[in-house]
Amino acid sequence: MTLPVLGSLISLPVLERLDLVASATADALGAWPYADQVAVCEIDPDLADTAALTAAFDLPLSSSGNCVLVAGTRAGDERIAACLVAANTRADVNNLVRRELDVRKASFLSMDRAVAESGMEYGGITPVGLPASWRLLIDAALTAEDVVCIGSGLRRSKLLIAGPVLAHLPGAEVVEGLGR
Repeated sequence: MTLPVLGSLISLPVLERLDLVASATADALGAWPYADQVAVCEIDPDLADTAALTAAFDLPLSSSGNCVLVAGTRAGDERIAACLVAANTRADVNNLVRRELDVRKASFLSMDRAVAESGMEYGGITPVGLPASWRLLIDAALTAEDVVCIGSGLRRSKLLIAGPVLAHLPGAEVVEGLGR
């Protein structure tokens, strides 16, 4: 198995370095049959934000996935979704995500709530290892990328994963036009 490569990031097999990912991410990877196709890259936590990361490691924005957490309520029932979109787009929260969740209004989770409920660091939230009750919406454009850089649950590392493999994450729903 050849590890995914992107820009100038130095990658290692994630299953050999689970210490570089959040505990929920490590647990999810341990149970996922595609985990042997995922690489982890240790980075300076100050480079975790998209602009700094893409500049420092010569990464295309179209191959950099941002995971945002969105919630809405319908008849007293809260519905949460993780939305993975390319860094050169924004999740279509007010239209597409709102309709997918079947809620009147959808909004981003606050930073404190996102960190507390995901068990991950802000700036490192990943779709790998989020609560199973949350929906996972992935922009179809990312699944067409050769390799995508996503969070690891921690600011000090990133995961590299082939775009088509993203569609095999537990609970993944590939959505056309999620990123606008």
